[in-house]
Amino acid sequence: MNFPADLKYTKDHEWIRVEGDVAYVGITDYAQGELGEIVYVDITTEGETVAQEEVFGTIEAVKTVSDLFMPVGGEVLEVNAELEDAPELVNEDAYGKGWLIKISISDAGELDGLLSADDYQKLIAK
Repeated sequence: MNFPADLKYTKDHEWIRVEGDVAYVGITDYAQGELGEIVYVDITTEGETVAQEEVFGTIEAVKTVSDLFMPVGGEVLEVNAELEDAPELVNEDAYGKGWLIKISISDAGELDGLLSADDYQKLIAK
């Protein structure tokens, strides 16, 4: 299983990668493995400001639907349009082409409360 050290993680299995004044958000390799085959991603919050830990969308696998939670508060700038026709990208490349949203972070201080790759690995090992 893959845990890139340059990302921050949440207890709800989302990751965030900060690039300058924007950040990309997705679900972890562990989460996509637990969900199984992803068949649909439903995110309707583009253009909205969503608070930390609030739901920004849902992800649907063959057997279940799961809420997606914001790792930090911010405005949803973009939804990954490729997922509309190819939701399996989340399974194939969770940290790359399978990103879910691009956001503008409201409070960079919230990043400090997220998990490091090592801390996230310890969380899921329980």
